[in-house]
Amino acid sequence: MKNILLWLLLLINVCMLGCSSSSGFTQEDLQTVLETEWQTYSRDKTNFGGGIAMQILCPWGDYFISSGMGSGMDNSHRFRTASVTKTFTAASIMLLHERGQLNIDDKLSDNIPGTESPYFPYNIPHRNEITIRMILMHRAGIFDLTNTEIKDNAASHGKPYVGKYYIDESMIPPNEEHQFTFDELFRVIESDEQIGFEPPDSKYAYSDTGYTVLGYIIERVSGKSYEAFVRDEFLNPNGLLNSSLPWRGADRTLPAPFVNGYAWDGSTLTDVTVDNMSAYVGNGNMITTPLDLATWAKKLLTGRTALSKDTVELMKAGLPSEGTSTYGLGIKYTPRLGYGHGGDHQGYATFMFYKPEHDIAYVVLMNIWDMSDWTASYAAQHTFMANTVLKIFTKMGLS
Repeated sequence: MKNILLWLLLLINVCMLGCSSSSGFTQEDLQTVLETEWQTYSRDKTNFGGGIAMQILCPWGDYFISSGMGSGMDNSHRFRTASVTKTFTAASIMLLHERGQLNIDDKLSDNIPGTESPYFPYNIPHRNEITIRMILMHRAGIFDLTNTEIKDNAASHGKPYVGKYYIDESMIPPNEEHQFTFDELFRVIESDEQIGFEPPDSKYAYSDTGYTVLGYIIERVSGKSYEAFVRDEFLNPNGLLNSSLPWRGADRTLPAPFVNGYAWDGSTLTDVTVDNMSAYVGNGNMITTPLDLATWAKKLLTGRTALSKDTVELMKAGLPSEGTSTYGLGIKYTPRLGYGHGGDHQGYATFMFYKPEHDIAYVVLMNIWDMSDWTASYAAQHTFMANTVLKIFTKMGLS
């Protein structure tokens, strides 16, 4: 017994020494870095608003820092995490795959196992060639209704939304609460014969609507709504109780407490917090908090959800996307940032990543879109977020 106690005391001392030597920084040190970066980024922008926040879960402690969002900002404030929702959709598909309720190498036209019903009855282009795996990896060529103007072709010619973004066009006032449905969205692609690229699996091209298809498949296979399946299998079991998935067109606000989202055009700041998310079920409709999302990153990517570790490794194995990044089954890998996903919905920009070499999960949130130079200024904002992460890591003594 004495030997065991001595060994335990030695182990505790070693751990304390290791933690002390690895965590030569304080909360205040990280806060100072963030405030310095935010002041540099925002100081020459007239009528600018919003700010930046970061949640870190690491072996040396949990840290939350923010700048520009007000003194009351904390890690329980809700925001729209947009495309990070895709990690929940991908995890749901992979859980159904593990259970034998679907096969990710089945085609959309194949029947759901044990039934005579196809996964996807809509006759969109290349339905007989597209697999669930291709959609997960954005390699299916499914037309993206969120980010692509409707193309003028023989099937769509003369329709009022040709050359426009269908979702935006459908919510022009007084239709802000228009209730989008899976059927409506898929009928546009089907009837207008819209194609992202062809043939399927010939390249990577990001498609929000591809993940809308996956949300629909989750409902058909599980017999539950998308929201109920994610809640029952992932949110509740993992204690992510401040996260939700609004799907009604009239459900346009965020539960309190929340952080407002803003858009800036170079001179005018506009509050864009209120929005209709019914068109983004499965691809971007999640509302969450910095703490919930960082907890999800850590649990998902360390194999501590309902998914097996082998399945998580499969999700992480990616093919080239843009730059040096790769995209797997709903999981993106970016050198120096880690495994995870980004998300962008008007007024909110999010990074959610896990770095396995340091066992660190983190979330970076900005509640402002800099649209002063359209895509160029917004790309610069993403670069700012990434560089800020790296400076925080440097302060933490990490490479």
